[in-house]
Amino acid sequence: MGIPSFQTLTLPTFIFFFVSSYLLAYFRIFHNWDPKHRAEASSCFISLTHGTTAVFMAIHALTTHTTKSPSPPTFSSPNTFLHNTVLEFSISYFSIDLLHYLIFFPNDTLFILHHLATLYVFFTCRFIVQHGSFALLVLLILAEITSFCQNVRTLAGYRKADLPVAGKVFDLISLPFFAFYTIVRGIIGPLFVYKMGVFYINQMAGDSIPVWAWVSWMIVIVTAILISIVWVFDHWIDWFKRRKAMNKLA
Repeated sequence: MGIPSFQTLTLPTFIFFFVSSYLLAYFRIFHNWDPKHRAEASSCFISLTHGTTAVFMAIHALTTHTTKSPSPPTFSSPNTFLHNTVLEFSISYFSIDLLHYLIFFPNDTLFILHHLATLYVFFTCRFIVQHGSFALLVLLILAEITSFCQNVRTLAGYRKADLPVAGKVFDLISLPFFAFYTIVRGIIGPLFVYKMGVFYINQMAGDSIPVWAWVSWMIVIVTAILISIVWVFDHWIDWFKRRKAMNKLA
């Protein structure tokens, strides 16, 4: 633990990748969309490039054991090179998406705070504490494994009013997405965070992760979990209302 070290070019490379992806989406892929949805769709596009990729990168990093640490990792294990690479990949994505919100949607306080909090956790883990990435990568998988469905549904929602096929995709994907999201964010996620909390509260991290770090991480993570649960609960209510309205029209 100490001064942040930038020993590789992975972070600037990833930042360049997400900037390029955003510009490609904004000026080419969605160039004929209306201005508001054009920016939102470009954000969805880089979220698509990040989400599923981050899941596979994190799984690979977690299942690759180094000779320096042959024992199973714990919530306080030192970060490996692969762990740090995944963290830098996500830091790059959230930085560019945060810039998107600051430019186009500066009043979207919730998303801006979410991105700032996520960047704080990833940055401190990667460059300051340099331990604890195992838990964060598991949470990253749980957070991003639903990303593909969520972004496809969001993109379809932007065009469902003028494209019938978009409306069909939106309706088709909503139920399985909500069910999957509920299982991952409402059941598996909280159980894993509970295990993290027990580990840290019982001081099993020792001196590897300072108290200020794990306390602040847990505050951010628990808050994110609660917001996710409220979000999906509200969408379930909306889905049932729409289904009820459709049944009355049938």
